[in-house]
Amino acid sequence: MRPETLAGAGPTEEPREVRAWSSCLQLAAMRNVNIILQHYNFTGKLTNRQSGDEGMGLIRTAFAIISCIIILENLLVLLAILRCLRARRWVYSCIASITVSDLLAGIAYLSNLCLSGKKTFQLSPQLWFLREGILFIALAASTFSLLVTAIERYSAMVRPIAENEASKTLRLRSLIISCWLLAFIIGLLPLLGWNCLCDFNACSVLLPLYSKNYILFSVVMFSIILLGIIGLYISIFQLVQASSKQSSSRHSRKRSLRLLKTVLIILGAFIICWSPLFVLLLFDVFCETQTCKYLHSLDWTLALAMLNSSINPVIYSLRSVEVRRAVGSLLCCCCVSVGLCKPGNCVVITDINSGSSTESSLEVGHTPENLPSSKVPTQ
Repeated sequence: MRPETLAGAGPTEEPREVRAWSSCLQLAAMRNVNIILQHYNFTGKLTNRQSGDEGMGLIRTAFAIISCIIILENLLVLLAILRCLRARRWVYSCIASITVSDLLAGIAYLSNLCLSGKKTFQLSPQLWFLREGILFIALAASTFSLLVTAIERYSAMVRPIAENEASKTLRLRSLIISCWLLAFIIGLLPLLGWNCLCDFNACSVLLPLYSKNYILFSVVMFSIILLGIIGLYISIFQLVQASSKQSSSRHSRKRSLRLLKTVLIILGAFIICWSPLFVLLLFDVFCETQTCKYLHSLDWTLALAMLNSSINPVIYSLRSVEVRRAVGSLLCCCCVSVGLCKPGNCVVITDINSGSSTESSLEVGHTPENLPSSKVPTQ
């Protein structure tokens, strides 16, 4: 039988769910209950937790090695750009932004691995949100940087007159700064309040403190960006193909094929690396919290998405002759400094100001026959 209303009480009572939610938050604030443990237990992640999850284990060690590779290769490219190229042209600013975001992604994923297992339940909710949020920031910044690169490459082609370098630099820096600010905002939204603390039924299974609405928002946003990148690169290739038809130059045709190959690598790597994570998160959003028995972990899909950060330096940086020379020069200097090779065995490049440019190769009307032989575009 339902208990009678106490004398002096209002005509209505707070709903049971509201009282439970308020009580849960109060207990969490006073640290009288491990709210993270409660969320993991409710979603079933504790039930499906394997004993090997408590340590690093072989799989997590492999993921940690991948993270270290991502950190090292992106750090190498970033140092090469700063040392030899000094971000003179817009393309190097884009590459630097992508490299920094991918470097942060590797650091974030490595930190996530080190703070997983039993250490997860020693974190406060704020630190848990920060742990996951840094990873979202890095992935968002990387995706936004790829979008900026595609936009700049497209605008370089459709612009009939070359843009003033000063205005282009200012516009590009504004875009990059805006992308990073937006990435920080998106990644920290759960920490700022868009979460499901104590609202267990609204929580994600894969990320037990994240709201399903936030997960859906992120997936939709990244999917739209992916479609935008695909559309831009399709337009870029169509413009280059149309431009090459106006010239009988063999170099123009080869350049078109090279650009198509680059575009296919970019799109293929992005789709292959990101699609499994997006699909898994969509399953998480539309599945009832306590009935998603097959959603236990996103380690493999997240690792595949992170692998994109190790591929980006190759397809965005090392396909450029200038960056490849800069990386080689930096590695050579490192070898000389540790005594692995003699100073005369390599060429030290302090600043590369080559005429070959990704930008020039993507502008309509700038065909290789109009350029000196040493300035044939590489894209």
